[in-house]
Amino acid sequence: MNLLKNLNLGKLKSGLSNTRNKIYNSINEALTGKAVIDENTLDRIEEILITSDIGAGTTEKIIENARIALKTEKDRTNINIIESIKSELGSILKECNALNKNGNDIDKFKPYVVLVVGVNGVGKTTTIGKLAHNYKKSGLKVIVGAADTFRAAANEQLDIWANRAGVEILQKDKGSDPSSVAFDVITKGINEKYDVVLIDTAGRLHNKSELMDELRKLRKAIQKQLNYAPNETLLVIDANTGQNVLIQADEFNHVTKIDGLVVTKLDGTAKGGVIFQLCSQIKIPVKYIGVGEGIDDLQFFDPESFISAIFNSK
Repeated sequence: MNLLKNLNLGKLKSGLSNTRNKIYNSINEALTGKAVIDENTLDRIEEILITSDIGAGTTEKIIENARIALKTEKDRTNINIIESIKSELGSILKECNALNKNGNDIDKFKPYVVLVVGVNGVGKTTTIGKLAHNYKKSGLKVIVGAADTFRAAANEQLDIWANRAGVEILQKDKGSDPSSVAFDVITKGINEKYDVVLIDTAGRLHNKSELMDELRKLRKAIQKQLNYAPNETLLVIDANTGQNVLIQADEFNHVTKIDGLVVTKLDGTAKGGVIFQLCSQIKIPVKYIGVGEGIDDLQFFDPESFISAIFNSK
């Protein structure tokens, strides 16, 4: 089956307004009134791109392509420079998105198991609630497993979001073994024929190695019940943290294979350019982006729509 794709270009443009101001509007301003694009102008564009968290490597490639275009093309209008930048950034997203192979075969597995990981404070709990909502809107029977049993109030927050989404939740007392929660929710998912099982995980324990050991144990508990699971492991990261998301993605990917990224809080930051850096360096596809606080504000990531929203295209 095809999942109902939650994609609203108007909401996306609104949510990315700060990033658009930082990238497109700043570049447009740098080019305005320039009869000839010179090295000073290119230096200014380079500065804009780097400070937009797009990354030094990607920026260098964009500027070099711009220099080549200026030397070979007779028409040096501003739009050509912008189109060159837009094309290069679009290619990065499309190439990375081509790696996205999970989620299209959800009808082949029952239940389809999604493990959600990420450090505390990135919006992991709300993301799970919004994911559950998206799945339910697609007509699927969904249950959430509250395996973040170490953090105070984690179960209560997840319970609120599960209720908002209208899905069932399985939870145990604070301090319970997270692996037992995973085992029980998978058992329930099998016995009661759920289509999707979403499992929350701890975002922080006493130290990093302890957290990663807990993730390994949790995966083993899941695989005892279903040798094919989890079908997807999604890493939730907060766009506000800028380039620090690269470190998080790299660390989690070393411990548990990450199939896709969920980039949250894009509506409250000008650091949306970090998505390009994630795609070019980490090579993990972005699957969802958060552009607001509402339950419908977790959108499927579509490269063309994302580029259009940033460059104010129709």
